[in-house]
Amino acid sequence: MAGASSALRIEDAVNETCPWSGKPISADSLTTYRDEVVGFCNPGCRDKFELAVHHFEAALQAKRRIQAQLGETDRG
Repeated sequence: MAGASSALRIEDAVNETCPWSGKPISADSLTTYRDEVVGFCNPGCRDKFELAVHHFEAALQAKRRIQAQLGETDRG
């Protein structure tokens, strides 16, 4: 995931309305998610999305580490 960038174009966004507010997306509020451009109505909504994704990704990584550790102790 990357923050807003001048390289991102509103016409490449996979959505036309902000998933948080339902308002039209704005060119200054774009980001990428899974290699796709995603738009939001303002930078605050974009930043809220990026923060949420970061938290979920961190939680998934922690779960995978725990599962890997448990798997190692089962084999020991």
